[in-house]
Amino acid sequence: MNLDEQSKLRAYELLSCDIEVGSVAGLIAVHGFIFGGIYDFAGKIRNKNIAKGNFRFASALYLNEVLAKIDTMPEGNFDEIIAKYVEMNIAHPFFEGNGRAMRIWLDMLLKARLGVCVDWAKVDKNSYLSAMERSPVNDLEIKTLLKSALTDDITNREIFIKGIDQSYYYES
Repeated sequence: MNLDEQSKLRAYELLSCDIEVGSVAGLIAVHGFIFGGIYDFAGKIRNKNIAKGNFRFASALYLNEVLAKIDTMPEGNFDEIIAKYVEMNIAHPFFEGNGRAMRIWLDMLLKARLGVCVDWAKVDKNSYLSAMERSPVNDLEIKTLLKSALTDDITNREIFIKGIDQSYYYES
């Protein structure tokens, strides 16, 4: 079994875990749970700068301050939650596994605050990745894309499992 398969099986178990919703501590718990025993940095905030393509994520020097600010962002409606999600993506607090952990974190937040989650099986990989790439400049595209895939069927284990599968597909 490869590392992705191991972490995916762990992610499936998250449905029955009690994790703090919407906070940096909650995201750290999600990341640590999924990648624990796989990466030695599981659940640990990075201490080096990282980039993807031409985009540099938040500087490691200021990362703890950035995360503290994200922790205080409002999450009372869909637009606020997605704004928080976009800011967390810009921070990219871990060396690896940010997208997978943050999509689970986002769904936990949407469920707790709004009684909905994203049906990720309805979100095209290329559309999602393009919208996330542009989201630091304008988050309207990612908001529109995710809003169109919301479901209130939040207790459906199949939607959760397919969402995990789709999330891992985005990273392949």
